[in-house]
Amino acid sequence: MSTATNVFTGTGRRKTSTARVRLTEGSGKLTVNGRAFDAYFSHENFSKQAYAPLLTVDLREKIDVTVNVAGGGIAGQAGAVAHGIARALQKLNPELRPALKQAGHITRDPREKERKKPGQPGARKRFQFSKR
Repeated sequence: MSTATNVFTGTGRRKTSTARVRLTEGSGKLTVNGRAFDAYFSHENFSKQAYAPLLTVDLREKIDVTVNVAGGGIAGQAGAVAHGIARALQKLNPELRPALKQAGHITRDPREKERKKPGQPGARKRFQFSKR
């Protein structure tokens, strides 16, 4: 069993999605759940959003990225992958932090779905009021 010498990991989250990211030295190969990046993120906007941290620090062709992502939808998963890549890049080289922070990749998007309350049809919607 061969192990990569320099493996940097990062966990990214958005909405209900969680992404576990592994970065290794390589030629820019990107895989998500065993599939190619572009095959997994069918729309190009999602794939661009997911590898945006690599473009910010100009390491797109120098690092291989392997991701396991679960939960949520495709948009939340793309955000979680981007967050995980940014956190792993920060471990790879702490000097990249200011550039990643400036671009907004380090900050976790805190927006979550609000829970449904009892006696209401949704989180905020109320049943129609009847005076009589």
